Amino acid sequence: MKPTSGGNTRDGLILQRARGALSRIIADHRLGREAVRVTVEPLSPEQAIGRPCRPGFALAEGQEVMVEAEFRGSFGQAFTDHPRSFEGTIEDVQQLALDTSDNRAVFISTLNAVASHLGMIEGTQHCRDDDPERCGSQIASRLLRDFGEVRIGLVGFQPALLAHLAEHFGANNIRCTDLNRRNIGSRRYEVDIDNGRTATGHVVNWSDLLLVTGSAIVNGTFDDISEAAASGEKALLVFGVTGAGTAALLGLKRVCPFAR
Repeated sequence: MKPTSGGNTRDGLILQRARGALSRIIADHRLGREAVRVTVEPLSPEQAIGRPCRPGFALAEGQEVMVEAEFRGSFGQAFTDHPRSFEGTIEDVQQLALDTSDNRAVFISTLNAVASHLGMIEGTQHCRDDDPERCGSQIASRLLRDFGEVRIGLVGFQPALLAHLAEHFGANNIRCTDLNRRNIGSRRYEVDIDNGRTATGHVVNWSDLLLVTGSAIVNGTFDDISEAAASGEKALLVFGVTGAGTAALLGLKRVCPFAR
């Protein structure tokens, strides 16, 4: 399927910058007419994440879909709740209107695949099996070491990460937002899951440190979060595979220790 045509007047700032980064890559490596294939047939839970030992992962429960782009044998992934089929050149991807989640997922997964192929980034495919559990433990330990006993805002519910953050920092020092209706209003690991559409601003103001899912780039919420964090001089780290290329190319800090 060829891309929907259109400009970038409604693209967010982060996507405009990412588009600019891809433009430079295309020019430097003469990749414009190179073919890219984005496969959006939903991966089964086991294909996407294996068999994690803790319940509640959106991939494992079929609440989100993993989009995977392939370029010259390298792969890049992105989460989305609105997948679509696409096949075309990198130049076609570059011309996508980025005002819909499906197009953003195609663009971001392709950026990840291309940057991975060129050796600009690592870890563009989701970790599997017990890796998410080890990831949560390692990230929590690292943050405690690097930042001390701070208040953390987790933007995007990830069960193993939330559990270990609550264990290391205390549940009273953790707040979490999510966009999934199944999670909003629930209480996990003694932490209430708030509505990401309405409560994230309050969480940013309350927090000393923000952990933001890379999926926020695809769902269109990242700019507001980033601007609020910068305004409040709050540290921000991106987690997950979706934000791999964007973080590396735009100088954002990312944590994702077991991505493949």
